[in-house]
Amino acid sequence: MRKPLLILWLFALTIQLAFAQDAPKAMSWKDVATWKSMPGNGFKLSPDGKWAAYVLTGLEADGELILRNSSDTTGQKTFPIGNTNSGNFEFSENSQWLAFREFPKFAEKQANEKAKGKPLKDKVHLLKLGTEDKKTFEGVSSYSFNGEAATHLILNLPKEGNGEAKGSDLLIYHLASGKSQNLGNVREHAVNKAGTHLAYTVDAANSQGNGLYLLTLATNSIQVLDSDEAGYQSLNWTEKGDAFAALKMKKDKKYKQDQGILLGVKNLSNPEVVLYEPAKDSTGFDRKYTISPNRRPMWSEDLTRLFYGIHPLVLAEKEKPKKEVDADSVKAEEAENLAKIMADTTIKSISDLQKAIGKLNSGKSDDKKSNDTKKPEMTIWHWNDSRLQSRQQVMENMDKNYSFWAMYDVASKKHITLQDSSMRELNLLPQEHFALGSDIQAYELQGNLDGQAYRDYYLVDLKTGVKSTLFEKFYQPSFASMPRPSTDGKKLLYGKDGHFYVFDILAKTHTNITENLPVTFINVEDDHNVEKPMQNPLGWSSDSQYVLLRDGWDIWQIPMGGKETAVNLTQNGRAQKIRYQYRFGLDEEEKGIDLRKTAYIRMYGENTKKSGIAQLNPAKKGGLAPGVNVLIWEDASIQSLAKAEKASVFTFTKEKANQPTQVYLTDASLSTPKQVTENAPDAGKFAWSAGVKLVDYVTARGDSLQAALFLPAGYVKGQKYPTVVYYYEKLSQTLHNWANPSYSGTGWNPSLYTSNGYAVLIPDIVYKLDDPGMSAVWAVLPAVDAAIKSGVIDENNMGLHGHSWGGYQTSFLITQTTRFKAAAAGAPLTNMISMYDLIYWNSGGGNMSIFEASQGRFRGGPWENWEAYERNSPIYHVKNVQTPLLLLHNDKDGAVDFTQGVEYYNALRRLKKPVIMVQYLGENHGLGKTENRKDYAVRMMEFFDHHLKGAEAPDWMSKGVPRLQLGEHLEDRAF
Repeated sequence: MRKPLLILWLFALTIQLAFAQDAPKAMSWKDVATWKSMPGNGFKLSPDGKWAAYVLTGLEADGELILRNSSDTTGQKTFPIGNTNSGNFEFSENSQWLAFREFPKFAEKQANEKAKGKPLKDKVHLLKLGTEDKKTFEGVSSYSFNGEAATHLILNLPKEGNGEAKGSDLLIYHLASGKSQNLGNVREHAVNKAGTHLAYTVDAANSQGNGLYLLTLATNSIQVLDSDEAGYQSLNWTEKGDAFAALKMKKDKKYKQDQGILLGVKNLSNPEVVLYEPAKDSTGFDRKYTISPNRRPMWSEDLTRLFYGIHPLVLAEKEKPKKEVDADSVKAEEAENLAKIMADTTIKSISDLQKAIGKLNSGKSDDKKSNDTKKPEMTIWHWNDSRLQSRQQVMENMDKNYSFWAMYDVASKKHITLQDSSMRELNLLPQEHFALGSDIQAYELQGNLDGQAYRDYYLVDLKTGVKSTLFEKFYQPSFASMPRPSTDGKKLLYGKDGHFYVFDILAKTHTNITENLPVTFINVEDDHNVEKPMQNPLGWSSDSQYVLLRDGWDIWQIPMGGKETAVNLTQNGRAQKIRYQYRFGLDEEEKGIDLRKTAYIRMYGENTKKSGIAQLNPAKKGGLAPGVNVLIWEDASIQSLAKAEKASVFTFTKEKANQPTQVYLTDASLSTPKQVTENAPDAGKFAWSAGVKLVDYVTARGDSLQAALFLPAGYVKGQKYPTVVYYYEKLSQTLHNWANPSYSGTGWNPSLYTSNGYAVLIPDIVYKLDDPGMSAVWAVLPAVDAAIKSGVIDENNMGLHGHSWGGYQTSFLITQTTRFKAAAAGAPLTNMISMYDLIYWNSGGGNMSIFEASQGRFRGGPWENWEAYERNSPIYHVKNVQTPLLLLHNDKDGAVDFTQGVEYYNALRRLKKPVIMVQYLGENHGLGKTENRKDYAVRMMEFFDHHLKGAEAPDWMSKGVPRLQLGEHLEDRAF
C-alpha cells in the first residue's frame, strides 16, 4: 500500500515541478539583455501586399528576420541578422526580391572589441521571393534596388585604405542574369525614380578620371557628362526622375573654400548638360561669393530653373615673408650691449649678469609680434548679443556652412540671388512660383529672453527674385500658427489672434476662414504662458480648394470658394469626448489630402482611453462627406495604419499594457484582421501586469483629470500592493501602451515594475501659471487618494519617481508631503531661481525663455515674481523633507545643470536627511551607455525594494561606497 502512495506522491511532485518551471516568472533586469522584440521600423509589407517581413532584435542577442507569405499564416522562413538594434531590409518595387543586411554576431563583436581588431564587416543577402534562391555579398556598406524597374541591386563597398581619393567600388548586380559589374572610385551615386538611369560621380587618386557619369541600366551604356580635375558631388534627382543636378568643386589657392560650379542634366535619352560657372559670370554673380557645397542643387518642377546655395568666399591666409636680417646691424648692436655690461659696476654675480642681459633684451624694440606669441583662448559675452555665446558655439558649424538660396534661369542664362543676410530663412513653395522667407533677427534677443516668438515674413517671386513683405512682427505662440502653403503653392494658411486665415498670393487678399464657425480653434488646453496657441491643422487638400482643421475634437472641412460652407466632418467628437487626432498618410508620394479617396482617421477617447480608426468617405460633388464610419474601436492602443503600395492590403498595430505590439493584416474595411507578427516571442515566459484601471479624480483646483493604474503581475483582488507613482505632465493616455522591456536612459520601465509585483500609478498633471510645483501637489495627491479607493494600492508603501521635469515634481512633492516612503528623482530642477539664469547646454540657449513661455510656466523673471519662484523651488522647502531620496544627476547634463543636483544633495546632507546621489561620469541628461543604464535600473529597483517591500538594503545604500573601493564594487555588480 505504501509503494502506490509513494508513486502517486512522486508523480504529483513531478507535475508541480514541471508546472513551476513553465509558470511565468518575474522578469529581472538581467533578462532584459537577451530580450528580443520588434523595433519601431521593424515591419515591412511588399508593394504587392503578398509578402510580410519583420525583424526581432535584442541588445545582447542575435536578431532574426522573419519572412512570410501574407496569405499563409503557418509557413514562414527565418534568417539570422546578427546583433543590431534595428532591421535593415528592403523589398524590390516589383515584389520579387528581398535584400537584407546581416551584422556580426554579438559574441563576435565582443571578441573583436576585446582584441581591438579591425572593424567587422557586414553581409547583404538577396532572396528571390517564393524560391529557395539566396545570394550573399560580403563587406557591403549600403545597398538599394534601382527604383521602379527593380532590375538591379546596387551595392556600395567600403573604401579600403586612407588615400586622398573619396571614391570606392560600386557593385551592380543584374537580377535577371545574376551577373555583376564593378564601377571603381564612385564617390556618390543615385538612381532615378523609374530606375532606368544611375547617375554617379568619380573621385579617384590624383583626380584621374574625376567626373559626372550617367549609366543607362537597360543597355549598360555609360556616358561621361563632365570630366575635370575637380570634386563632383551633391547629386539630386527630380521627384519625377527626368533630370538631376550636381556640383563641381574646384580648388582655388586664393580662397579657403573651393569654387563651385553648377551642373544640370535633363533629356536623359540624349543628355543635355547645363553648366554655370560663377567665376566666369563677371556681371551677374558677386565675385565675393561662390556656389556652396552645403546645399544640394535642384531643378524646378518645370525644368526651366536650377536652385542652389551660395556663400561668401574667405581669402586664404598668406604666408608672411621672412624678414631679412642685416648682419652688420646685428654685430653693432651686440658690441654695444657688451660694452654696457662691462661698464656696469653693479654686476657682482652670475645672477646679476643674467638680470642685466634680460633687461637689455626686454628693451629691444619690435614693431611686430614674434611668431611664437600665443593668442588667448576666450569668449566675450556681451549683453546685446542676440544669441548667447554658448548658443553661438553650438551653432558654429551650422553658421559656417550656412548658404543663401540662388537661382539660375536656363533660358536667359541668368543668375538671381534669392536671399541675403536680411532674410535668413527661405523655403521654396510647391511648383516653385514663390518662396516664403522669414527672419527673426529683430526679435531674436527678446525671444531668447522671454520665449515669445515673433518673426518677419516675406514672399519672393521666383521668376524675378523680387522680395515683398508679407508680415512684420508676426506672433507665433506655437508652430500651428506658422504659414503653410497650399499644394499649388499659391495660397498660405496661417493662424492669427485665435483664428485661421488664408492669404491668396496672386490676389493679395487675406480671408478669415474660421470667424463664422461655432467652435474655437484655439488650443484651450495649452497651459503655457503664450497667447492663443492654435490647434495643429491637418493640411490642404490636393487640389488646394479645401483646408482640414481640428478644433481639438472634430475635423472641419473649410472650402476656399464662396459657394460652399464649412462642414464638421466627424460631428460627434466634442459631444462624445472623442478626439479625431490625425489622418493616416497611406501614400508616401501624395501632395496634400486627396479628398476623392477614403480618409482614415485615428480616434482617441479622452475619458475612456479607447482608440481606433474611423473612415471618412468622399462626397459626390467634391470634398469629404460628413459622418464617420467607425472601423475599429477598442480598449487597446491602435496605431500605425499602413497600406501596401500597389494593393489594397492594409496593416495596423495593436497593443495593450500587458500585450506586446503586434501587426495585423486586413483589407480596406479593416474587418477580420489577422495577426501577422509574433513580436516578443519570449513574452510567455514572464509574468506581466494583470491589467489596468482608469482612475478619475478632481484636483485641488477643480480640474477633472485621470490616472492610469497598472496592476501588478499575479494581482489578487482585495490584496494591496507596493506602488510607484510616475508622472510627466499628462500621461494617462498611455493606459493601453506596451512598455517594451529595455534599459532606458532614466532607469524606468513600468513593465519591469509590474512584473516584479508593483502597482504603477501614472496620474495627469495640469498647470496653473506661476505654480508649476504646487500644480503637481494639487494633482498628484488627489490622484493617489482616488487610486487608494480602488483597493489596489498599499497606502503605507508608496514611492515616487520622475525624471527631468518629472524629477522636479518629485523633488518638490517630498517637500510638501510625507505620505511617500521613498522617492527617486532623475536630473531634477531644484532651485527655480538659480536655474532660471543657467544655460541649457545641449542647445546653448538660456533657460529664461523655457521658464517664461514653455515648461516653467512663470510670468516674468524671478525679480518680477520672486515669491512664486521661491514658493515652487524644492530647495526653499528642503527642511520639510522626510522621504528617503535617490537622486540621479550626471556631471555633463546639458539640460538641467549638474549644480541643481549638487545644491539639493548638499542641502539635504547638511540637514542630515536620507539622500543618495548617483552620478555617471560624462553622461548627459539621460544615461547613454548601456553599462550605466543597466547599473542605475538595478539600483533604483533595489532602492524601492528596500523601502517599499522591506528587502535588505545593499551596502551601497546602507553604508555608501568609499572611492578606493568603488572600482571593485562596480566590477562585482556588472552584468
